[in-house]
Amino acid sequence: MAGSSLLTLIDDIATLLDDVSVMTKVAAKKTAGVLGDDLALNAQQVTGVAANRELPVVWAVAKGSLINKVILIPAALIISAFLPWLVTVLLMLGGAYLCFEGAEKLAHKFLHKGEVDEEHAERLAALKDGSADMKAFEGDKIKGAIRTDFILSAEIIVIALGTVAQAPLSQQIAVLVSIGLLITVGVYGLVAGLVKLDDLGLYLTQQEGGLSQAIGRGLLKGAPLLMKGLSIFGTLAMFLVGGGILAHGIPVVGHWIEGVADIDMAIPGLDAIVHGLVPMLLNGVFGLAVGAALVAVITGVQRMRGASH
Repeated sequence: MAGSSLLTLIDDIATLLDDVSVMTKVAAKKTAGVLGDDLALNAQQVTGVAANRELPVVWAVAKGSLINKVILIPAALIISAFLPWLVTVLLMLGGAYLCFEGAEKLAHKFLHKGEVDEEHAERLAALKDGSADMKAFEGDKIKGAIRTDFILSAEIIVIALGTVAQAPLSQQIAVLVSIGLLITVGVYGLVAGLVKLDDLGLYLTQQEGGLSQAIGRGLLKGAPLLMKGLSIFGTLAMFLVGGGILAHGIPVVGHWIEGVADIDMAIPGLDAIVHGLVPMLLNGVFGLAVGAALVAVITGVQRMRGASH
């Protein structure tokens, strides 16, 4: 009797794992669109960090990301079970924060360019004379990356949860944990590889083979451009992701974007491109508009408070 019970348990576990594997694949496909944004945003966060501190910073953010998942997965399951309407509200707040953060970066860069250049010059000077508080600088980078990761992870977890909403609780937990681990290992593994491309290039240039040296020189030239591109795309991703969340949460906006995307271009092959790109672009524009409005309001409130004091 005990033997048959054990075999039954093993069979149940095998069936559960097979179901979890299938559902995890489905959930991974549905969350893949967010992962590119997640990767770009997190690669962007380590720009400006000293080369010998890049991996420790990535590791610190990865640990923070795991803690985010530990918080988000139980919270998502509880909220989905008892307060399902709250999921949308929290996502909307997260989307608004992403739009605000992206717009604030653009405003700081273009409207306060003199201050940005001055800060950069001061940091370089402090690095040269050894007075720079790199621990505080790293801490700010890590905190910012973990905050951004929290919002993106929340969206990924909610999307994954939606694919298994009708499954038993044990399978929901297994799928969400699997997705959480895969995302964390995959994204931060890639980030670690990206930030060390220049080191790989340097290593290859020191080898004897001509091909290795050529590849190494290419990596040394390309790595800074790649990181700069990821930094730009990371900011853009804030508007795409944040605007997409807000557009889906505001039916009028979401339906309008879908209606524009569904316009028949009457040109073979162009319809598919339009239907794919237009919603993304409109989500980004909407996110930029919301972010700019939030920056204007918050800046105005801060100035009024400053004037009153």
